[in-house]
Amino acid sequence: QVQLVESGGGLVQPGGSLRLSCVASGIIRSINTMGWYRQAPGKERELVASMNYDGWANYADSVKGRFTISRDNVKNMVYLQMNTLKPEDTAVYYCYFAAYGKDDWGKGTLVTVSS
Repeated sequence: QVQLVESGGGLVQPGGSLRLSCVASGIIRSINTMGWYRQAPGKERELVASMNYDGWANYADSVKGRFTISRDNVKNMVYLQMNTLKPEDTAVYYCYFAAYGKDDWGKGTLVTVSS
């Protein structure tokens, strides 16, 4: 099992930036994907961005050009740099770790974009 802890959420004005971090601990298999989902009030959880161990990234259309995912395989960390934030980015952001058909999730960090 993999434990995930997110940090970096908070309140930011529209147009601002935030950087989310997530650290994984436990049994870390080398062939894995890490990434971020989010869930806004009243909506389903949706994929924001993911990156496999080799560095291939995938983004939701709604965040392309504004968000950047990166990871540090030595530290078992994944990051999400969020720029030009919009009110519709407000959500709880969850870090996830996927390997060999098993997913593990963090508890989430709240991002609120509001003036």
